[in-house]
Amino acid sequence: MTARAPLTARRLAVAVAVAFVVLLAAVALAFALGMPELDLKTALDDPASWQARALWSLQVPRVLQGLVAGATLALSGAALQGLLRNALADPFILGVSGGAALGSTAAVLTGLGAAVAAPTGGFLGALGALLLVTALASERGRVAPLRVLLVGVVFNALAGAGLMVLQAFADPGALQAAVFRLMGSVGADPSRPALLPILAGAFAVGLAAALAHARSLDVLALGDDTARSLGVDPDRLRLRLFVLLSVPIGAVVAVTGLIGFVGLIVPHAVRLALGPDHRALLPISALVGGAFVVVADAVVSALSPALGTELPVGVLTALVGGPLFLALLRWRPSQAEVAT
Repeated sequence: MTARAPLTARRLAVAVAVAFVVLLAAVALAFALGMPELDLKTALDDPASWQARALWSLQVPRVLQGLVAGATLALSGAALQGLLRNALADPFILGVSGGAALGSTAAVLTGLGAAVAAPTGGFLGALGALLLVTALASERGRVAPLRVLLVGVVFNALAGAGLMVLQAFADPGALQAAVFRLMGSVGADPSRPALLPILAGAFAVGLAAALAHARSLDVLALGDDTARSLGVDPDRLRLRLFVLLSVPIGAVVAVTGLIGFVGLIVPHAVRLALGPDHRALLPISALVGGAFVVVADAVVSALSPALGTELPVGVLTALVGGPLFLALLRWRPSQAEVAT
């Protein structure tokens, strides 16, 4: 295997520029395909038309929400993979999304008010899941990466069982809305315009936290003992980032539902292209993740007239990400090795 070129400032700038071009192309595709019945020329030329109202109240917020959701999931996946030294770690496998889904669904189905309660419940569920998984995966005060993955898988199963219990006792109308939302959708709700700023603020928290610890994540890749000798406390780093990342993950799951495989596939693809340096991996994963979700949402919107219904975007990301995940296990076994 040939040695990968070191990450220079110029190479990082080129990579960021390419990622921005990909993101802009995804946004352009979203506006071209996202609402088949929308005439962009009419919407821009006549601000009083229903086309203009649909563009600014539905399509623009939808694209922005998809960008933020995808960026958050990919960024969180990249950071969690670095924390656990495992390319198969992501918010879903670690149980974070399961906890967020359980918390937000419980808040909605108990009638606490979706606008505020769902994001709050999602955050509390994500934080509770991370703390519980971390506590159960600790050995003599140290977080064992392998046990984190195993406990996360078990917690996801328990969270799924909890969701079924909630659904069994829920009102049929509320149940239908909750189940559809959990499938994953970035469609904006004009009656809740505050959700997009909440998502953007939560993403900013996650991005700032991850970038502030990029060097520490690079050191952690050398192993826990080596990291300690270089002045990085792996257990404190993991706990700090677990807590901080629960904010954006919980917000995304509470607002958009479960959009799977973004946090798994996107960071892995970026790592293969650019290497493991988190100074590049974190921001570029965020840009590519946003583009991925926006394109997926545009595709399901474009297919809706032919299908007679609009599929949740989480269905498409799972259909694309699932085979890629299996290919990773089959043809990239070295990437699936867990850290011990």
